[in-house]
Amino acid sequence: MIKKSFILFLIISVLFITYSYKKVIVINLLSIINGMTNHIENTKPTEWTKNSISYENNIKPNIIFILADDLGFNDISLHNNNNRNAPATPNIDALAKSGVVFTNGYAASATCSPSRASIMTGRYSTRFGFDYTPYPKTASRILNFIRDEYDNEDLPFINSENVDWEQVGLFVGGMPSEEITIAEMLKDNGYYTALVGKWHLGGLNEGMRPSDQGFDDSLMMTSGLYLPKNHPDVISAKADHAIEDMVWASQLYAVNFNNSKQFKPDKYLTDYFTEEAVKVINNNKDKPFFLYLSHWAPHNPLQALVKDYEKHSHMKNHTKQVYSAMITALDRSVGKIVKALEDNGISDNTIIIFTSDNGGAGYIGLDDINKPYRGWKMTFFEGGMHVPFLMKWPNQIEAGQTYEKRIHHVDIFHTILGASKINAPNNIKYDGVNLIPYLQGENKDNPHQTLFWKDSSYQAIIHDDWKLIRSKLPKKQYLYNLQNDPYENINLINKEIIIKERLNELLDIHINEQIEPKSPHSMSIPVLIDKVSTDQYIDGDEYNYWIN
Repeated sequence: MIKKSFILFLIISVLFITYSYKKVIVINLLSIINGMTNHIENTKPTEWTKNSISYENNIKPNIIFILADDLGFNDISLHNNNNRNAPATPNIDALAKSGVVFTNGYAASATCSPSRASIMTGRYSTRFGFDYTPYPKTASRILNFIRDEYDNEDLPFINSENVDWEQVGLFVGGMPSEEITIAEMLKDNGYYTALVGKWHLGGLNEGMRPSDQGFDDSLMMTSGLYLPKNHPDVISAKADHAIEDMVWASQLYAVNFNNSKQFKPDKYLTDYFTEEAVKVINNNKDKPFFLYLSHWAPHNPLQALVKDYEKHSHMKNHTKQVYSAMITALDRSVGKIVKALEDNGISDNTIIIFTSDNGGAGYIGLDDINKPYRGWKMTFFEGGMHVPFLMKWPNQIEAGQTYEKRIHHVDIFHTILGASKINAPNNIKYDGVNLIPYLQGENKDNPHQTLFWKDSSYQAIIHDDWKLIRSKLPKKQYLYNLQNDPYENINLINKEIIIKERLNELLDIHINEQIEPKSPHSMSIPVLIDKVSTDQYIDGDEYNYWIN
């Protein structure tokens, strides 16, 4: 019998022989290698904890936090004015109408993991050295291998020098175990806590898994296919870009439950996570619970159910049709969660918060997902971090509100604690605020005068209505007045010198308070600002590099 190691040797040999001729063969073979080295068991039932004993007569509110992944501002019909060429999201819109819409809600980062860490802790993730998104070692090596296909002398992918690849990946990077999460705070105060979906804060690391960070139960996505690639119920779209190739080659159809071995879900991933989340609600209607429903949708790989795809036949762009169908499944999820609460008679005393971890990604090739804002995921322009942000709590928040002052992911931690009458530790530096007093009219001030974003070479600050972006690669600064120019069209960096100097000073002070990243970066990725990443770079186009 031929040993697996020998088969892998043959495949790798073929890779190097065929790469320069047949890129598609390379990607498929890399997918085979990934599958052979990651054993996935068949579908298994989940056994969620069932609580039937009430806690303080269930006076404390239930809390559901729904996080979308790479959802653009223009991806919900509330913001796209029901444009037929954009997704329709009636359930998300209904959630907004029954609570509050934050029109100036900001993500903590322009990529997923730092945002998630800030949400979980109420702190800028750079305070504890979590600057980068850890991704599977297989994925990092695939991206390193295939990137040359896309490199050009103007905007190449740039590898960091002397990278120790054993220090790159999910086994190494993650949120430090000593950070106190919202799940830990709630669990210590009588809540049942459950995670369904994407974690991406060190799920393979001892001390960094959901079970180590306050979750009683967790159904965790361990890879990112929505269905097997050749499944008859799925239809896909793929752009010609290195990140797209990396994702398609590295992702599998897999989850685990409470740190079990990987196994296959039993349906389209968004629907699977939704049905499991409904089980959590049904099992815990008599005891306060915290449900973190962390969807993968609509992150690539773009895969939609055929039945959802067919609902968007009026769209002429195949990729947009697939993408919109994925958002239809996300919207369906919100509707089912709300219905489960109503069926159990606990809707009025349940807080639902809905947002996205960052803006939409330019590398999927769709040019309108962040409209009216400029830029993409992996940029600090508004398109990368100005995200949908909604909240509902019928018992305490008046329906139909629109809140226009700036709020931030770090506020979620404090808002949940405030609603639950739990005090945060007083020996920790926090960055967020409890939004409830602002929504109830008790506090008329701005929740934040200043907000910050940072990675090792790229930073941003909003102070009052002024926004400064600065990068080292390329070396450039931008200054915008968001009150007069919310879409960042007029760079005032050479006109408002005093304001520029003041914002740079405030940003320097903030950065000096942060610590050095605890995990290494391996690559700098070029991102066009005003074009999708699949467009050709033309001299004069604005761009930045995102280090990860």
